[in-house]
Amino acid sequence: MRMTVLGCSGSVGGPDSPASGYLLTAPDTPPVVIDFGPGVLGALQRYEDPGSVSIFLTHLHADHCLDLPGLLVWRRYHPNPPDGRAIIYGPTDSHHRIGVASAECAGDLDDISDTIDLRTFADGQVIEYGTLTVKSVRVYHPPEAYGLRFTDPDGRTLVYTGDTGMCDQVVELARDADVLLSEASWTHSPDRPEGIHLSGTEAGQIATRAGVKELLLTHIPPWTSREDVIAEAKAAFAGPVHAVSAGDVFDI
Repeated sequence: MRMTVLGCSGSVGGPDSPASGYLLTAPDTPPVVIDFGPGVLGALQRYEDPGSVSIFLTHLHADHCLDLPGLLVWRRYHPNPPDGRAIIYGPTDSHHRIGVASAECAGDLDDISDTIDLRTFADGQVIEYGTLTVKSVRVYHPPEAYGLRFTDPDGRTLVYTGDTGMCDQVVELARDADVLLSEASWTHSPDRPEGIHLSGTEAGQIATRAGVKELLLTHIPPWTSREDVIAEAKAAFAGPVHAVSAGDVFDI
């Protein structure tokens, strides 16, 4: 598997990166973009034809899905439109969320079924996507949200937490992963809210408890110190730690 970071800024787009979006490619497998936040469509064009990708949405907060109306425009009005419909997996209310964002007028709902083959994630679900096995697990975040585990035919694993607070479910999802891509939205201050995001310390704790081989930090907002988050994670996890940037490429 190869993961290319299209965007990794937490909660909003940043000065150096779009919001959340990660391109995952593997032999004999159609390319898939994990999350599709603002700015991701433009970044994707450097690597793949946007008409060729599938989309996996971990949840429907704006910073993870709101470049999808642009993808609808691309697929509907490009002079050389792609064949068929784009496969999108997401939470149960994805049709409404995308349809409202793409509607012509306030109060309308765009019928996206002409362009999108929409499928729904469920807790503990396992799907086959090309040569990859993908497991979705419900995590600790205000809306319906999923962490994802990708396994290739050789048993190599990438786990993405999506957005989550500390929970046993994300630890089990990450168990023995080769690479854990973990959100780390803030430092481990005592006044941080519960059940929304992870600190750098918590990302490191998850990596340690799960026995992962490498920890990649992402979803760091522009107002959070990357250096502090990295230092926290390194203090809690003895393995390799790296905070990703837009354009980074990782072979797994």
